[in-house]
Amino acid sequence: MANLNKFKKHLPQFKLVPCLQAVLGSAILAFGMYNIHSVSGVTEGGILGLTLLGDHWLHLSPAISGFILNAICYFIGWKTLGKDFIGYSAIAGGGFSVFYAVFEQFPVVYPQIAGYPLIAALVGALFVGIGAGLCVRAGGAPCGDDALAMALSTRFKIKIQWVYLASDLLTLLLSLSYIPVKRIAYSLLTVVLSGQIIGFVQKVGKKEK
Repeated sequence: MANLNKFKKHLPQFKLVPCLQAVLGSAILAFGMYNIHSVSGVTEGGILGLTLLGDHWLHLSPAISGFILNAICYFIGWKTLGKDFIGYSAIAGGGFSVFYAVFEQFPVVYPQIAGYPLIAALVGALFVGIGAGLCVRAGGAPCGDDALAMALSTRFKIKIQWVYLASDLLTLLLSLSYIPVKRIAYSLLTVVLSGQIIGFVQKVGKKEK
């Protein structure tokens, strides 16, 4: 019994509401990524952008690449992050892969959005911001960017916002290999907006400590 109790201390302590938030957030995020970003040529930074890069050049579904890249990032940041964060992140990241795989079985809702990059950037940022924001509010993250950023920030003593910015800019730079410069400008817009929305969703309704 003592060994069992000791083992339980190392397991995440899940709560129902945060779990539901993580699942809902991952569904919203996957919907936006499949129906907007994957067809509009407007990409995202970090892991999300890399999954779209892999989808274009390697024809590797983001459902698969997202799972692999997130797992690597979570592994790297394991010592930095708490067990509850890792637990909720696993729910959010796994949910994203599952929902994206489901959405892939259906046609894109509005493929014509590819002809309206500004609208795609704004609506895409909304889906990413709300979806990822709900996951972060739950105590986790649908992508490994957070885990990796925290680990690198701790290891190299760099402010975490610069790590996020660097990863986003690197992804957008790589995305120039298949996305025109003008579309990258729209992508930069959606990256900035989605980050602001994530912060808003995370804090709205919560009392400042």
